[in-house]
Amino acid sequence: MSREFTLPKWYDLHTHFRQENQMQAYIAAHKAMGCAGALAMPNTQPPVAVVFEKDEGASGYWSIERYMRDLNVAGAREFEVLIVPLYLTKETTPDMILKGAGSGVLKACKAYPPHGTTGAEFGAPLMTHIDNGVLKAMEEAGVVLCVHGEEHGLSPTAYFDRHSNAEEVFYKERMGRVRDAYPDLKIVCEHVTTKVAVDFVKESGEMVAATVTPQHLIYTIGDLIQGLKYHLFCLPVVKFEEDREALRGAVTASGNRKFFAGTDSAPHTMKATECGCAAGCFTGGVAPQLYAHGFEMAGVDMGSVAGQAVFQAFLCDNGARFYGLEPSSETFVLVKEPSRVDPVNTPQGSVVPLPLGVNEPELGWSIKL
Repeated sequence: MSREFTLPKWYDLHTHFRQENQMQAYIAAHKAMGCAGALAMPNTQPPVAVVFEKDEGASGYWSIERYMRDLNVAGAREFEVLIVPLYLTKETTPDMILKGAGSGVLKACKAYPPHGTTGAEFGAPLMTHIDNGVLKAMEEAGVVLCVHGEEHGLSPTAYFDRHSNAEEVFYKERMGRVRDAYPDLKIVCEHVTTKVAVDFVKESGEMVAATVTPQHLIYTIGDLIQGLKYHLFCLPVVKFEEDREALRGAVTASGNRKFFAGTDSAPHTMKATECGCAAGCFTGGVAPQLYAHGFEMAGVDMGSVAGQAVFQAFLCDNGARFYGLEPSSETFVLVKEPSRVDPVNTPQGSVVPLPLGVNEPELGWSIKL
């Protein structure tokens, strides 16, 4: 078995860098794991919900221009690619989409279920953007729709039950309508967790793709609740064995072009709070190693040419192709040898990476840059 293999640097096409004096540490963690670029989520406080700085004052929102400048000052200027999606709110208009895309600033938009996850309180139901013409404008302008695919406003039983959950409801009742109404709209079904969502992506055309996180390839709901490992709590929550098997089958399939890496790495200096647990797993610095472990758990021979090819397609190639990005000419090396996981320190406090939070302080893989 080959102990190491070389990969193109990759784009994390769903991650969180937060704001203010924490960003530098999180961006550095991404660069340390071979990232050539990132799609940085806009659920800051306030959210990134206007395109141009000149529009910030009247709206009360941050702009893509402002947030990108802040990210670049914090170290993101060294990335080859940096995308900040526009946070879709009830105030988003088709004119904002067309002008933003025409300027070259707007590449993607993010749809959050209202109150469905961290920083999602400004979100509007996805159907709002059918009714107000925003999705049509995105289709015309070639702007990618990034979707947190969970239905909002459900009762606890409907939200997570033995026979259904918020993600399954959303993909059964909502996404088919969006896909069919806008056949030329590029859609990324972000952090899919269920067989229902995987099947939706597989059955849809080439304009629909999906990101998959490391934790959803590795863990199930039993791992979360046995001992209540709250560092594994994310949204959508990890699901059942049938769902994990569907995810593993999708990402490791020969010829996979629709599923790609998006870590949803979400740092919290205070994970457990008085009112509950903050949603999000921090995988900055360790994601390729975790993905490699997930592929091994799925039965992929990571020492074979075929195994390395399917892993590269998922981590490095598919997402870049879908977003129309040039592959990176720089490389990093993934090595089959142990590496230690350490907390990431920020001025606001330490962040515990997911493996450390579930009592796995050593990884089976390491990275050489």
